[in-house]
Amino acid sequence: MHFHRRPSWHIPEREVTPERVFLDRRSVLAGLGFAGLAAASGLGLPGRASARPAGEAWTPKPPLDPAYADAGRAITPEAASGSYNNFYEFGTHKGIAEAAQALPSDPWTLRIEGMCAKAGEIGLEDLLAKMPVQERVYRHRCVEAWSMVVPWIGFPLADLVKWAEPTSGARYVRFETLVDEDSMPGIRQSWYPWPYVEGVTIEEALNPLPFMVTGVYGKVLPKQFGAPIRLHLPWKYGFKSAKSITRISFTDTQPVGFWEELQGSEYGFWANVNPEVPHRRWSQAQERVLGTGDEAPTQLYNGYGAEVAGLYAAMDLDKRALWF
Repeated sequence: MHFHRRPSWHIPEREVTPERVFLDRRSVLAGLGFAGLAAASGLGLPGRASARPAGEAWTPKPPLDPAYADAGRAITPEAASGSYNNFYEFGTHKGIAEAAQALPSDPWTLRIEGMCAKAGEIGLEDLLAKMPVQERVYRHRCVEAWSMVVPWIGFPLADLVKWAEPTSGARYVRFETLVDEDSMPGIRQSWYPWPYVEGVTIEEALNPLPFMVTGVYGKVLPKQFGAPIRLHLPWKYGFKSAKSITRISFTDTQPVGFWEELQGSEYGFWANVNPEVPHRRWSQAQERVLGTGDEAPTQLYNGYGAEVAGLYAAMDLDKRALWF
């Protein structure tokens, strides 16, 4: 029979600090006012996106990327864009802003998985520390034929892809969003294919335009916009831009999106903005500008053709499948 002699520093199991408490030590220190002690000890404090509630000022405000400082239209007033939101997890109408405040967005962990070298979990604050956070002014065009211009804060999706180091066989990036029955009444509607899923090709993801958003209008991303982290693809219809992302996967299989699964003849994988190809139930030639109600002509690729048209040069632009 073998016996294990306990060392002099041994303490009983009942006195060991629970893992959950240890991992939350930074929040405890911050709450007790030991910010300086935490910094000196190397523990650090939560990053900006999780240190303050959604909607608070982002301090200091990230620099504005000069390449994306002007979207060719006036920025939509925050009061308009912040009160007119598609977020079916909280309801099928546009006035979900109040209900969305129940969304549990802090702390937040992303799962990176699939065909990549850095598969695993990472806290949002830790991810932000690795990314070139900046502000960009982008157009947003909904498939419902309304549009807006928003100053987003975040980082290029391409930087996240490069950091994750996808394998040579990875052809797509798949995004999966939060499912929380306690805060999201829409999740209880079983006829929807939850969770919300969307995807892009690796080539699209590596384009400079796709943006992982963590703030807007100089603030930490409000919950109705998809806190604490969402995607924005300015040349595609808005349903492609998944909100409240929890999982990012690298795969060799083309993802089937939430709306594509529901009605693939109207909402397909590509969903590039094209005024020449109507939705099955309405024209896409014009759009209603949110905040003013003005009508404006829809632009091919939502005005971003110079940046993305090359991605589709080998495709037949006359085929509806490219857009839906």
